[in-house]
Amino acid sequence: MYTGNDYLDRMIDDKKGNVVILAGNNKKQTEYIYAAINAGYNVLSDKPMAINRENFYLLSDAFERAEENNVYLYDVMTERYEIVNSLTRELVKNSSLFGELQTGTPEDPAIVMQNLHHFYKEVSGVPLVRPAWFYDVEQQGEGMADVGVHLVDLVQWQSFPDEVIDYRNDIELNSATHWPTRMTLEQFKRSTKLNAYPDFLQKYVKDSVLEVFANGTINYQLKGVNVSITALWNYEAAKGSGDAYNGYIKGTNATIEIVQDSSVDFIKQLFINKDNSIDEQTFDANISNAVNDLQQTYPFLTVEKVSDGRYQFIAPVEFRKGHEDFFGMVAEKYFEFLVNRDMPDWEISNMLTKFSLTTSALESVKNQDPK
Repeated sequence: MYTGNDYLDRMIDDKKGNVVILAGNNKKQTEYIYAAINAGYNVLSDKPMAINRENFYLLSDAFERAEENNVYLYDVMTERYEIVNSLTRELVKNSSLFGELQTGTPEDPAIVMQNLHHFYKEVSGVPLVRPAWFYDVEQQGEGMADVGVHLVDLVQWQSFPDEVIDYRNDIELNSATHWPTRMTLEQFKRSTKLNAYPDFLQKYVKDSVLEVFANGTINYQLKGVNVSITALWNYEAAKGSGDAYNGYIKGTNATIEIVQDSSVDFIKQLFINKDNSIDEQTFDANISNAVNDLQQTYPFLTVEKVSDGRYQFIAPVEFRKGHEDFFGMVAEKYFEFLVNRDMPDWEISNMLTKFSLTTSALESVKNQDPK
């Protein structure tokens, strides 16, 4: 371990290893990525790899340098390994059951995703202490550029599996908006264990209330398909609830719906709803075939008919991996790429697309009155 102020220079000069793993304050993360790639390191970076437009341009340069230096740059997309998300991808690929992806309209998108997080929470009965900079959007990033990246990634990974997406031609931003989560000084103290707002947060304080622009919606088109993603942060979850993810993907034969609210005790669940144009018997048969196929990989998976035209795919909680497991699964995938030298082109193009979209959306709301 080395803790001197010249830590970055020492890392580059000493070169004790060939992989750099980055996580923490996001303000300088893109600079660290570029410096490491430029020095010939492989980089596995926590999200987000870019929190503003300047970061994106530097990140784009970093990917070019990575190709020149024959090294791999990859981000930590843990949500791909959550079982409901993985099953959603498989169902979208099942054309007999799902059909073709609808295009929707800006007013009625074909894909809608929303995640909800909380600033104050307890982990194993102990309050999670946030660093003060977590509440500075210039260091942590706004919600749409931070946790919103997971949603953009899932849209691409689930609905356009293994497809190269070119951010210059395949993405069109329709609109974006952002708004703050307001936090009292007492709430801030409770979260950070600090007695006052530090100087760098004063510009976000109005009448002693801290405004954190952690919420945002991005409406866009991806290869002609209308999409809406929303990132939300509340201060604290209501009793009995917690972080949540809800969304749907519309196909011509069926709509896949992900639910994580009070109706399912805030345990993420997967449903599929028949389109009115499809015969009930045909749909039932396609459901049966789909679950039989999925059980080859997920033998614990079952399906239950909730009502006419609506089924629930059930993955028992005891068979689900936890969030901490997902980090190891991402690392394993990355190291496979390094050993086999086989990172697919779509991974690289889709990373650039994610951060181009989120930083463009953020740029578009800079002068917008808060919601």
